[in-house]
Amino acid sequence: MTSFAAAVRASKVPEATVLFWVTKVLTTGMGETTSDFFAVNFDPVVVIPLTGLALAAALVLQFRAKRYSPWIYWLTALLVSVFGTMAADVAHVGLGVPYLVSTAVFAVVLAAVFVVWRRVEGTLSIHSISTRRREAFYWAAVLATFALGTAAGDLTATVFDLGYLGSGILFAVVIAVPAVAYVRFAMNPVLAFWFAYVLTRPLGASFADWMAVPADRGGLGFGTGPVSLGALVLIVACVATLAARLRSRRALPPAARVLL
Repeated sequence: MTSFAAAVRASKVPEATVLFWVTKVLTTGMGETTSDFFAVNFDPVVVIPLTGLALAAALVLQFRAKRYSPWIYWLTALLVSVFGTMAADVAHVGLGVPYLVSTAVFAVVLAAVFVVWRRVEGTLSIHSISTRRREAFYWAAVLATFALGTAAGDLTATVFDLGYLGSGILFAVVIAVPAVAYVRFAMNPVLAFWFAYVLTRPLGASFADWMAVPADRGGLGFGTGPVSLGALVLIVACVATLAARLRSRRALPPAARVLL
């Protein structure tokens, strides 16, 4: 057993496989449209605290789990997506903070989390998430990336007037940068991961908004409810596949286990 493989198995978060990235983008899209659906159909004064409580409960489950569980992890990630979207929307709609300012503020918050995390723990690698403190830093960074990505996506779509489809295409191009840099130019894997991770939020949210909003806003007009439900079905299928692969790997003898 290599030290790297042992670290991956000890980590409380998933390995960054292709299916991980697909599921991640789907959760960001669902978080965006679900937040919008709640905002339109329910009183934000009620639904935002309830979503915060649901996120807190999911985090308790995640922290209490002895090892990585796909269902608990992705439930937590999905609730972070919904609540992070609400936080960014409250900053703009409720407090009147311009998207440019909120994007800059959330970027500073995320940078601060990374700086403190790096100084305290010495690494930002996802393969090192095996203690409560490192897990706390990880989820703080995740929440900050969702808020930042929401603000950045709205900034490009509305302030820069790219529209939701244009923003989605822009972030699809930009997210290829860390992938190419990692594969072709040996970019630091930790930097490449977090670079791409931040971009998944505006990428998924932009395409989800494009599918949900009406044609007069440049969208396909499917509605936030149907888009959220469609994304949920795909997320469940992805997580079920991830869980099945994990069960199969854990059933193998230690010497025969490989990353799937």
